[in-house]
Amino acid sequence: MRLPYFPLSGGAPTATFKPLKAQASSNQEGEIIDKDIVFVAGSTGRVGSRTVRELLKLGFRVRAGVRRNQLAEALVQSVQQMKLDGEAGKPETQPISNLEIVTCDLEKKGSIIPAIGDASVIICSIGASEKEVFDVTGPYRIDYKATKNLIEAATLAKVNHFILVTSLGTNKIGFPASFLNLFWGVLIWKRKAEEALIASGIPYTIVRPGGMERPTDSFKETHNLVLAKEDTYFGGLVSNLQVAELIAFMAKNKRLSSYKVVEVIAKQTEPLKPLEELLGKIQPQREILGEYEVDSRPNVDSTSIATETFSRMTAPKARPLSPYFMYDDFKPPSSPTPSKAKASSKVTSSSASGD
Repeated sequence: MRLPYFPLSGGAPTATFKPLKAQASSNQEGEIIDKDIVFVAGSTGRVGSRTVRELLKLGFRVRAGVRRNQLAEALVQSVQQMKLDGEAGKPETQPISNLEIVTCDLEKKGSIIPAIGDASVIICSIGASEKEVFDVTGPYRIDYKATKNLIEAATLAKVNHFILVTSLGTNKIGFPASFLNLFWGVLIWKRKAEEALIASGIPYTIVRPGGMERPTDSFKETHNLVLAKEDTYFGGLVSNLQVAELIAFMAKNKRLSSYKVVEVIAKQTEPLKPLEELLGKIQPQREILGEYEVDSRPNVDSTSIATETFSRMTAPKARPLSPYFMYDDFKPPSSPTPSKAKASSKVTSSSASGD
């Protein structure tokens, strides 16, 4: 079932444009996942909004999750201004027809699955607002709890790929991680979100970008991407646009990016390399063999691992011999054993009373 997308409005976009709330259906109702639909959480942020546009360039249909429709006005206007080259002999395509705005508050679990709908890929680039620096609960509520809510909903929706954007320095101690954690432990909560995603069983990619505050979109003209495995870098810079381009590429190349934790910065001295080459050098934490997910271990026959995994899944559980097995953990309290010190003191006192 194809959901309603934004119609192209005539003329130039205006600030009074009001996005409509799209009614998404739940995968729990028997909907088939559409491999061309991506749900983006944090779609109005600096990384998220650029990611939406990059996904549209690659031909995806994008479902942008926002807490309130009014927050999406700038995103809709920027997409309306996009023009993509069509095929030879055909007019330019209009990306706005492939954008859908859905209201979704990740702190309210009930709104998440309907917003995901039949999306096959989820991209999460949310984070506690830097403007609300005095909100002690921000990193816990947004970077961890809201992200965890989305992960749980994605598990129920049976999505095929979950891309999570966290931060360089996550899972590290020392500068600048210790400095960033002064913002109410933000990197600690981001790490907790990473752990929740890895434990969920969903094919995942975790992207840890360097600092994105200073570099503008033109940063890529002088600085080329560097990708590394987890816990490699302590610092570095990269632009929001470079991260967005990488995320969109990962969504398009699931097998190449799944089960990887990728740190990304950009260097002026680094030669320009294709993303396939950069990403291909990072080893996945797991690999997919057919429908079975298998830990990637060197010098081990993958087929035998898959067979072993299947055997464990299908082997019947041993039935306890005793009908009282549920009481095995229930033990009556035992009387304390007198210590030697107490025993010796009793002997001494009895000896004294005997005198």
